[in-house]
Amino acid sequence: MPSSSSEGPVTDRLVAANQRYAAEFTDPGMDARPVLKVAVVACMDARLDLHAALGLELGDCHTIRNAGGVVTDDVIRSLTISQRALGTRSVVLIHHTGCGLLNLTEDFRHELEMEVGQRPSWAVESFKDADQDVRQSMERVRTSPFLLHSGDVRGFVFDVTTGLLREIDPANGPES
Repeated sequence: MPSSSSEGPVTDRLVAANQRYAAEFTDPGMDARPVLKVAVVACMDARLDLHAALGLELGDCHTIRNAGGVVTDDVIRSLTISQRALGTRSVVLIHHTGCGLLNLTEDFRHELEMEVGQRPSWAVESFKDADQDVRQSMERVRTSPFLLHSGDVRGFVFDVTTGLLREIDPANGPES
């Protein structure tokens, strides 16, 4: 992999790559509506190549990513727009092994407050058990009053060492 220090700022490299891309680009004439009518919510981890891992092509899905792949208010916002304005019907939630949120706590917010003098308004949404957090995320989607389609919501944990998805049964939580 090229080093950012030897080739200038990474953003300059990205802009140059975009110029090369645009020189060969042909408008595919696609609509903003995903062909497969699915929205995928996943962690922002750089090890997850969602299109390759799920066999997706450009235009197949909406992809919503954040730290941990947790269902936050902003994810509900994006899913609501995805469903109500752009026709998605299914939701796939993907957490992964070795997630950075497994090592954080809500103390992170306190540490930020001590450093910068202002407490973040957002929750860290850290977790100790990826399976259980997938269950919580599935429940948040299924119970949101804003979403029209909550019948096809499935959750998975992606293994970053094997590339395999493991489906999480929503009924096998700690209370089951």
